[in-house]
Amino acid sequence: MTKINVLKECKCFQKSDFVNNEEFASKDDALLKASHIVRFMNEEFCQKHNFTLSEVGNELQISVEMNEPKSSGCCGGGHCS
Repeated sequence: MTKINVLKECKCFQKSDFVNNEEFASKDDALLKASHIVRFMNEEFCQKHNFTLSEVGNELQISVEMNEPKSSGCCGGGHCS
């Protein structure tokens, strides 16, 4: 059995139809599903977070990190305003 574990459930994940700690008999099936989840979350969720997939034993873990705020392009020289 291989489990997909989302380490921190953001609000977007909680509102989605995805299930945390879902188990699969086949590691290949779990990997396909986890890859789909990560790709979907990175493309369709609010963009405040970045999601990554890693393998730890019989578990596929999806980690979440805050995205860096987007720069305004200002160099900080005081002449952009």
